[in-house]
Amino acid sequence: MRRLQPPGRLLTVLVALGLVTTSAVPAAAEVDAGGTRPPESVRLLAKAAADECFAGIGVDYPAGPPCAVGQEKVNQSYVWGLAKAGRKLWFGTGANVLCLKPDGYNVREPILNDDYACEFANSQPARQNPALPANLGDHRPPEVYTYDLADEQLTERTADVTDASPADAALLRSTAGLRSGAAHRGVVLLAGPSLVAGINLFAFDTFTGDYLGSTNLGDYENIRHFTVADGVLYAGVGMGTNGGDAGRVLRWTGDRTNPFAFSVVGDLPTQAADIAAHDGRLYVTTWPKSIVEGAAASLDTAGTTGADQAADNNADLGSLWMSPPLADGEPGLTPPDATGWTQVWSPAEYEPDPVVRRVYAIGGLASYGGHLYWGTMHVPLQATALHVRVYPPKNQEQLAATVENTQRAFAVFRGRDFGGAGETVETLYGESELPAFDPTANNGVGAWETTPTGVTPVHGRSGFGDQYNLYAWKMTVAGGRLYIGTMDFAYIALEGEMPAEPEPGYDAPTFGSDLWSFDAPGRPARAIDKTGFGNPLNQGVRTMVADGSTLYIGMANPMNLRTDPSTHLGGWELHKLTRR
Repeated sequence: MRRLQPPGRLLTVLVALGLVTTSAVPAAAEVDAGGTRPPESVRLLAKAAADECFAGIGVDYPAGPPCAVGQEKVNQSYVWGLAKAGRKLWFGTGANVLCLKPDGYNVREPILNDDYACEFANSQPARQNPALPANLGDHRPPEVYTYDLADEQLTERTADVTDASPADAALLRSTAGLRSGAAHRGVVLLAGPSLVAGINLFAFDTFTGDYLGSTNLGDYENIRHFTVADGVLYAGVGMGTNGGDAGRVLRWTGDRTNPFAFSVVGDLPTQAADIAAHDGRLYVTTWPKSIVEGAAASLDTAGTTGADQAADNNADLGSLWMSPPLADGEPGLTPPDATGWTQVWSPAEYEPDPVVRRVYAIGGLASYGGHLYWGTMHVPLQATALHVRVYPPKNQEQLAATVENTQRAFAVFRGRDFGGAGETVETLYGESELPAFDPTANNGVGAWETTPTGVTPVHGRSGFGDQYNLYAWKMTVAGGRLYIGTMDFAYIALEGEMPAEPEPGYDAPTFGSDLWSFDAPGRPARAIDKTGFGNPLNQGVRTMVADGSTLYIGMANPMNLRTDPSTHLGGWELHKLTRR
């Protein structure tokens, strides 16, 4: 089975990460796979603006924009945390996320092409501050915005934080990005990992709009999503370096006078990712312990011994976890419930390669039609990085085979009655067989072999039939439909050039993230858009918030050099989906 091939740009990334030593027109928007006009329309509400001038790798930034010297650059790339309070959307951004490689990546050389620049240690901030790690050289502070749904006005609120006090300003500067957002009981919380230690939180009053303050929670190292269940707000966090050591589920116990009060109600072996309520319980998807956010973090040992150890420890895999019942004892989850969580699914039930399954991250999840739906996430080159560590290729041909056979598109599953007599888990989109490495083949040289997964997908192949759809990034129910937003890696992997023909068995790739809908529980998913809403640089649907049948969608677009208004633009976007 052929997988993502490493053309020029992808091979450049491999070199830049130390793994080896050596503009397209989108398809017509609002047309589904059958060529008919779907019942939704999507409209752009707001877009990131250029905020810097770029004159080359390692060159101090000229004044502007507007830029008398150099070209405009848009650093803010993600709508990362998004919440709705009344008739306002609140969101926080993340800047140059594509360039913020974790410590486990051996960042070596800058990356520069027509679409984006990653300067790493050559950036002006890194050169002015030699103590700044190279992987943070492209960091810029996140920004805070509100979007008024009544008058359709975007307002930047970053100065509310930075002008409040030097301590607030410093905390925002040290925030990697505002990765999660929630609105509950008169408070908006925007939160993200600190570049120093812990997670940083910023609070606003939803009634007055006033800034309430900020804090750092030093016991935790990552935060992605909040959810409200039975009137209680919960969040999932990680612990240890980049959240990779363990996970916790937090219950918010605060209010407008004390917005930063939490108690621990879930104790997990791996960091929490997304979180949702289903059938009277909370469910959490997690990221794996051994690999965190693209970093080839070490197994205790390398070689076959390390692979055997990895295969035996399913608790450390990215998984699906179930809480005790929310109605037991006091309302909602309380600290005594922290040790009562159960692992109900892991990639060991699907992925045949024991090393590749170590890097499966589990992404979006949602309760829909009596089932819980969830999907996988596959950070580009992450499985390759780990496989190269465990089974070092002996030549370039073996390296190419490792790149080809370690990449996965996301799979989508659904289940019900977990732990009960009627428990069922179905693979809706996935593979009946995948490549797995046999290190004993060819007299110990090793070989990749097609291996059954043990499942028969109900509706179709991984990635909704597109092998470059790597993340089932976010799931949200709105208007009786389950929406799934993806991260599509095709534009970067293929350098903006479509292949002459698709891989056998897969649909032709498209540039730009996808949005799909399950319109009824028993039916296959329907493509609403596969073009990044008309912008092929929109790499992913990062976050969604429902308002009845309306959906507000925050996009990930890291193409920081694409600021020419005559073509497609880089930087975050905020969209609104409505039913016709």
